[in-house]
Amino acid sequence: MEPDLLLSAKSIAMGMPLSAVIGRASVMDRVPDSGIGGTYPGNPVAIEAAHAVLDEMEGGLLDRATQLGALLATHFDAIAAEDPGITDSRGLGPMRALELCNPVTCEPDKERVGRVIDEAAQRGLILLRAGVHGNVIRVLVPLVITDAQVEESVQILRQALEATR
Repeated sequence: MEPDLLLSAKSIAMGMPLSAVIGRASVMDRVPDSGIGGTYPGNPVAIEAAHAVLDEMEGGLLDRATQLGALLATHFDAIAAEDPGITDSRGLGPMRALELCNPVTCEPDKERVGRVIDEAAQRGLILLRAGVHGNVIRVLVPLVITDAQVEESVQILRQALEATR
C-alpha cells in the first residue's frame, strides 16, 4: 500500500530549513496554486542542499544508517547492561536513547542525566536530554560519522556514566 501524501522535513536538506509534500497526482493536482504551504518552503540554497542529500542517499548513506544503527545498538545495550541506573536502551537506526532511573526507587533520574551531560561536555561530547521526565539521554549521530568517532564518543559516554554513579 502506498500513501496518498508523504510529508518530509528536517534532515531532507542537512539542517537547512526545508520541507516537502509529495503525493499522488490525483491528490496534488486538486490543490490550487499556493494551497500547500508551511514553515519551511523551498529556497534556492535549501533546494541545493536537498539535492546533495539525495545524491548521498544514492551513494550508500542509507546503508551507512543501517550499519550505524546496529553499531550503536550494540554499544548502548552493553552500557545499559552494565549500569543498574539505566532502565532502557532504545532507538531506531542512528537515533538512540538511554533512560535513567534511580535503581533503588525506580523514579526517573533527571538529576543524574544532568550530571552525565555535564561530565560528557567536559570531555568534548555533547548529549541531549529528552523524555517526559527529563531522564533520557538521546543521541542522533550524523550519518557521516566515522567508526573511530563512534568509538571515541561511546568511550566518553561510558566515562561520564561511571563518573556519576
